[in-house]
Amino acid sequence: MNPPQDVVELILEDHRTMEDLLRLMRSTQADRPGALRDFAHLMIAHGEAERTSVHLVLTCFEDHDTVEHIETAHQEAVKVLFALLQVREIASVEWEWRLQQLACVTARHTDEEERTLVNRVRDSLSRPCREELGAGYARTKADLLAARCGSIAHLHRLVHAAAPA
Repeated sequence: MNPPQDVVELILEDHRTMEDLLRLMRSTQADRPGALRDFAHLMIAHGEAERTSVHLVLTCFEDHDTVEHIETAHQEAVKVLFALLQVREIASVEWEWRLQQLACVTARHTDEEERTLVNRVRDSLSRPCREELGAGYARTKADLLAARCGSIAHLHRLVHAAAPA
């Protein structure tokens, strides 16, 4: 059995992994389609696990606008990721442009989240509470990864469900 992990550590670990995957997607020597696939699954699982495990608790001590902003930024990233997944030719001008958009939106979202959500959770919750949240986060993320949540079909549903009517 694995020792309990602090939800803050899990979130930061995911952020670093996403940065590593973005680096691989930029490299002509790497398995760019594989890195994109891994990134898509991780980003969707991370966002949903965070929303269900952390955001509900965060609303107890953070203003609603901050939580809503984080969720809106994640939806923006999902749309950018979906657009990149639809590009047929890797390393085409369009693919490179959409990859740059994904890197920018991911970096901005990660920066904002680490300055707000991560610090607020770290400062406001005890280690046992963060470990309890970490267990829920890890379970949700593992279930979503097993379900291949980053598939283009699933992202299509997410993007179109979020679109205004």
